[in-house]
Amino acid sequence: MSLPLSGLRVVAVEQYGAGPFATQHLADLGADVIKIENAKDGGDVGRAVGPHYFGPGDSHFYEAFNRNKRSLTLDLKSAEGREILQQLVAKSDALFDNLRGDLPAKLGLDYASLAAANPALVCVHLSAYGRTGSRQAWPGYDYLMQAEAGYLSLTGEPDGPPARFGLSIIDLMTGTTAAMALLAGVLEARSAGRGRDLDVSLFDVALHNLAYVATWYLNGGHTTRREPRSSHPSLTPSELYRTRDGWIFLMCNKEKFWGVLAEVLGKPEWIDDPELCNYKARLANRNRVRRELDDVLMTQDTATWMTRFAGKVPASPVYDVAQALGNPFVAEQDRVLDFVHPEHGPIRGVASPVRIDEALPTRAAPRMGEHTEAILRDLGYDDTRIAWLREKAVVQ
Repeated sequence: MSLPLSGLRVVAVEQYGAGPFATQHLADLGADVIKIENAKDGGDVGRAVGPHYFGPGDSHFYEAFNRNKRSLTLDLKSAEGREILQQLVAKSDALFDNLRGDLPAKLGLDYASLAAANPALVCVHLSAYGRTGSRQAWPGYDYLMQAEAGYLSLTGEPDGPPARFGLSIIDLMTGTTAAMALLAGVLEARSAGRGRDLDVSLFDVALHNLAYVATWYLNGGHTTRREPRSSHPSLTPSELYRTRDGWIFLMCNKEKFWGVLAEVLGKPEWIDDPELCNYKARLANRNRVRRELDDVLMTQDTATWMTRFAGKVPASPVYDVAQALGNPFVAEQDRVLDFVHPEHGPIRGVASPVRIDEALPTRAAPRMGEHTEAILRDLGYDDTRIAWLREKAVVQ
């Protein structure tokens, strides 16, 4: 199989969510991701994150973030473990970690510590608050970032308590950003022959995601607040509306869609109505827009409206997770796949969002230390030396 990242090797000192999500992007596209786990600590803490398990040390959570990788058990605090790491990075393109910001340098995982072994090595560090500044030693997690970066002030109904995203969106976006940073670093290193450190933090990504909302405030002093029904702060109709059996989300984010919507709903008079005819008018009369649309949409169920809107008006049903994964379009596009596990059989998972003209690998997440012996042999270790390393608990 010729995959986009075939030939790229990444050594990953990672655990939990954001870090493994980053390297899973790379592994899905063909990179050889060698996951370093310390058996003394039980390996990746994600293995124990419940409440759902395939078996001991193999949670559903862990499987969601670690497919298509290899696992090497290694005690990086031992002299022998550090020696193996040096040998490994000498044959790799990048070292990735998602440790607390003050730890990479202490553990010898930064470019300064590893450049002698491989001058072209790229070291990517994903942390909560970065490796510099007053918070470099602070632990931090997704929901904390959402709270401090203003997300909770933007999510939910105006009269309700602050609300977070239903997903760990900062973990996921920071992981994706880190994967991009790693590839950028490798691209540079392959042309310049010299690697570097690259840093990505949960906090920086959370702040960066404010995007246009930040620009509005920084340049115009406008503080965006929560709007009813999850509506867009400046465009309407672009929010939830009631149907006979639930809700539908409409997004007429181009002016042309308002006219199409009016025609489909049998209300062509809305097109030239001075209170509804353009963005500015509709925003000033948002309550009327909401009332008029509710009145019409509540005459039919969501499925009927989706059939009528399909391909004409940007619209979506409001699904729960089960409905989302059972969506016929998901099946049509092969977005849920079986990932092969040697003990548990096929493990169902969501496919990589990157599509290419051939199948991507579908190996389930590795068992802890599953590839230790193969990786050590690739480095030149024989049976005697491997047995000695196991006896000393450097590897398992």
